[in-house]
Amino acid sequence: MSEETMQDEWKDEMAATEESTAQDALQAEVEKMKAERDQLIDRLARLQAEFDNARKREVKERADARDYTISNTVEPFLGVMDNFQLALRAEGSVDQLRSGVELILKQMEEALRGLNVQAVEAVGAQFDPRIHEALGSIETNEHPDHQVLEEIRRGYRIREKLLRPALVRIAVNPSQVSE
Repeated sequence: MSEETMQDEWKDEMAATEESTAQDALQAEVEKMKAERDQLIDRLARLQAEFDNARKREVKERADARDYTISNTVEPFLGVMDNFQLALRAEGSVDQLRSGVELILKQMEEALRGLNVQAVEAVGAQFDPRIHEALGSIETNEHPDHQVLEEIRRGYRIREKLLRPALVRIAVNPSQVSE
């Protein structure tokens, strides 16, 4: 065999070895990428499940909080309802019935106070359009202009937030000049 032939064979063997090594390297890289892809797919599936569980937990916690709030709000009024039912079944004079209803009203006001609900000051106060709604006026010289003389429907607030304005009639004093 000639030296040239040997060199050609040697080059062919080297080329084949390099090609085989390159193919092995590529195959290893492909396997590495497949493993990484599988890990990412698994991680994505776990994160999606975790997110779904968190969303379901939040919905349940919100419903539980709403139910807790409603039960704490309604509970003080159950006694009021019981007393109204007793009053409807009671036999007695009009004065006795009136006295019973007044007691129930006090019980209701106490339940509202327990929830920080307060009546809006009306009769005797100066008209304030933020908390009063004027339903009419009464002309008088005995009271200052725009003073609330009559409360038709009580208004309520919870802390500083107005729940509903008081419906009132106010004084109109023609002898006073309104500014």
